[in-house]
Amino acid sequence: MDLNLIKEIAVTSPEKIVMLVLDGLGGLPDPRTGKTELETARIPHLDAIAAQGICGLADPIAPGITPGSGPGHLALFGYDPIANLIGRGALEAVGIDVALGPDDVAARGNFCTIDAKGIITERRAGRISTEKCAELCKLLNGIKVNGVAIKIYPVREHRFVAVFHGKKLYTELTESDPSQTGVAPLVIKAENTAAKKTADIVNDFIAKAKAALAKHHPANMILLRGFAKKPQLPTMQEIYKLNPLAIAIYPMYRGLARLVGMQVAATGTALEDEFKTLKENYAQYDFFFLHVKWTDTAGEDGDFARKVKVLEQIDAALPALTGLKPDVLVVTGDHSTPAVYGGHTWHPVPVVISGKYCRTDRVKEFSEAAFIMGGLGRIKATDIMPLALANARKLTKFGA
Repeated sequence: MDLNLIKEIAVTSPEKIVMLVLDGLGGLPDPRTGKTELETARIPHLDAIAAQGICGLADPIAPGITPGSGPGHLALFGYDPIANLIGRGALEAVGIDVALGPDDVAARGNFCTIDAKGIITERRAGRISTEKCAELCKLLNGIKVNGVAIKIYPVREHRFVAVFHGKKLYTELTESDPSQTGVAPLVIKAENTAAKKTADIVNDFIAKAKAALAKHHPANMILLRGFAKKPQLPTMQEIYKLNPLAIAIYPMYRGLARLVGMQVAATGTALEDEFKTLKENYAQYDFFFLHVKWTDTAGEDGDFARKVKVLEQIDAALPALTGLKPDVLVVTGDHSTPAVYGGHTWHPVPVVISGKYCRTDRVKEFSEAAFIMGGLGRIKATDIMPLALANARKLTKFGA
């Protein structure tokens, strides 16, 4: 999508758009039943939204390319995820209100578990509590390496942010997280000559962190990835002329929303809190990004039954959203996370757009197989935003 074109024809209107993003929405069939999580779940409200809207499948990046959460969400907001690649570290840092200076490099961190031989046995340290994470972050905070100060900030459960404060630091670094158990953490490597010193600093810090955590099983090691500096992006106000609000619990998604100019609402830790926050703020904004994480977490944990249960819980809570009668409702995901795969995949993601001016199709069921037959067909995720804007009468005619 050409953002300059959209900027040229975007106008304000009173219509309201809600974009509900069910993280990791897409699935694959359970070999025992032949049904995906969506096909297994009892989700009458999602089925009703599908019946009232126009349905299809969206590729966050391109066919066959597995997206990270950052690129997947950028695409949903209409930004080219390849041209505007943002590192996970910057997203996490901004999401917890860490002010990044122009020279700072941020990385996303996981506490993990290693055995006596240094082999990773649990990548998430058994999902330690957020309170334990904060305690361990204090232990690591303030370590200096070659004059570079390193600040550690707790996020949620096993996750933290590491920010390296110094001059001439570079982000062209590999990751220490091998994304699997049964192997040792990877050594950080520089991807170009300029980043060699930064790689040495990070590896030295990891070694010091390992020594400090040695007696803190199961969180006795760290993994770092997503090295990044704070990017500069045109805002949704500038491009779309929207007044947007983000409602998200997890810091990374709050950070991403801030980077594209959204206001970020304070909310609780439960799904019902998010819908309550939407209702409380509904009069003040005209675009709402509402993010639900638990579908993705269940998929990454390989827990098919839990992902089904989460979908049913979301569906049961949906009347709190649909009762507001948004002029345009988009329900989709940032990527697929099938429980049978246990991680992000390249499979296109279900998407439905519902509104007064939508051409409905014959789809009556909210599922991957049903949406293959939908009127949207298979589209790029970057096409979702202009379609939502058009259906909300927020785009004027192009040309004479």
